[in-house]
Amino acid sequence: MTQTILITGCSSGLGYDAAHGLHARGWRVFATCRREDDCTRLRGEGLESFVLDYASTASIDAALAQVLQATGGTLDALYNNGAYAMPGAVEDLPREGLREIYETNLFGVHELTCRVIPVMRAQGHGRIINCSSVLGLVPMRWRGAYSSTKFALEGLTDALRIEMRDTPLHIITVEPGPITSKIRENSIPPFEKHVDWRNSPRRAQYETSLLTRLYESRGGPDTFELPASAVTKKLVHALESRRPRPRYFVTKATYLMAFARRILPTRMLDWLIAKG
Repeated sequence: MTQTILITGCSSGLGYDAAHGLHARGWRVFATCRREDDCTRLRGEGLESFVLDYASTASIDAALAQVLQATGGTLDALYNNGAYAMPGAVEDLPREGLREIYETNLFGVHELTCRVIPVMRAQGHGRIINCSSVLGLVPMRWRGAYSSTKFALEGLTDALRIEMRDTPLHIITVEPGPITSKIRENSIPPFEKHVDWRNSPRRAQYETSLLTRLYESRGGPDTFELPASAVTKKLVHALESRRPRPRYFVTKATYLMAFARRILPTRMLDWLIAKG
């Protein structure tokens, strides 16, 4: 029988590549996005697509109900990919901005996962793959909001994996490093909405560092940057291997930072991250 997967955050980048890649491999893909115009575009490309907004319980419930109606009440896999970034110095992050990013990057992921688990328990199998980041292993300057959501997702996923050892469900983490996507472009609206950089004591640093990176075009990819297909390749193994790994690293940066975190003293790791 055709295997089914629900993927979030499919408008571009990792989710978009995963949806098309798995569809080409014969999976029945439910490719969701936050906006209907993106779903319309994906339907035009041959995918089954509808709205799922992590920030809305009603949207989560409606999307999952649509999936289960289409499949007769089953779902083989869930890929929690949707997330966004809100750059800015930690001291400049307002509570409301943090609340909003956690609603999408963590609380919505958790809620959807908890809705799916009973379905998978009833059918006797299932795989839940959460997309974390190298920034869920180590932090970086200007990325405190996003990094903190991924650190939290790592902990929640690890605990769930341990708790699910007595079930037939596989709980898996994918940890990409620099991947070609629109995450930087998509981070501009939340930055402009929440970060008052002009009145920050770090205004000069914003002007010489973050603003240039956010708004000016770059000449080429970041160091170690790979296309989104590199993540899809690891996702395929996580979904189709008889014995999937609990954790998949993607890009040299992720392997390097995971190794450095294990062996370096905190001060030296801080120096390495700040230097890069």
